[in-house]
Amino acid sequence: MNDTKQQLILAQEQAIALFKAVEETGLIVPGKSEQQLNDELVKLAREVFGIDEFWHKKIVRAGANTMEPYGANLPDVTIQDNDIVILDFGPIYNGYEADVARTYVIGNDPLKQTIKGAVEIAWHEANAWFTKQTKLTGAECFDYITSLAKNFGYESVGEIAGHIVGPYPHEQLAPDDLGLDIHPDNHQDMFLKDPHGNDRNWILEVHFADRANSIGAFFEQLAG
Repeated sequence: MNDTKQQLILAQEQAIALFKAVEETGLIVPGKSEQQLNDELVKLAREVFGIDEFWHKKIVRAGANTMEPYGANLPDVTIQDNDIVILDFGPIYNGYEADVARTYVIGNDPLKQTIKGAVEIAWHEANAWFTKQTKLTGAECFDYITSLAKNFGYESVGEIAGHIVGPYPHEQLAPDDLGLDIHPDNHQDMFLKDPHGNDRNWILEVHFADRANSIGAFFEQLAG
């Protein structure tokens, strides 16, 4: 394992620990707005974990908002009793990017618990499949990951199913070059080295929606 991958794993471990702290301290509760929870998470990250920077927009979504893709700009809603909530944050730790998303269920609604469990199982299936590949285009990876939604009885959400991470800011291509996204129009091999001869490190995203019941679930983290 190279040093970059080790640093990315450390950054991810901090992000996961942050989310666990949010859960254990009881911050995800009914009656709180998405923005309020967002602000409290950022405060906790700074005061407890020493994290001051995030490399992408910070997302807290509840209820029907959990069905919407990353790029959507949605009205702030209040978390309800027996709700479902997604956290998607990209903290920078020691100069390296994490990108972690998790889904939380308040209460024991079986539909919400099922979609939460399904998206986690699907991510691990995708990761196990990905780690066996030696040559794979972004489009092929996108097709596999999004097909999991149908297999589990849900709709896949989002224009991409993942992307690279690295030292902040990570490698950038031209705006119309999708070579660093898991996207249906990316026909480049994901295992190509970067211009400096280094391995690229990929985030896998799995986002399910149950439109009939107005709920979604999301799970993402570093592949491997």
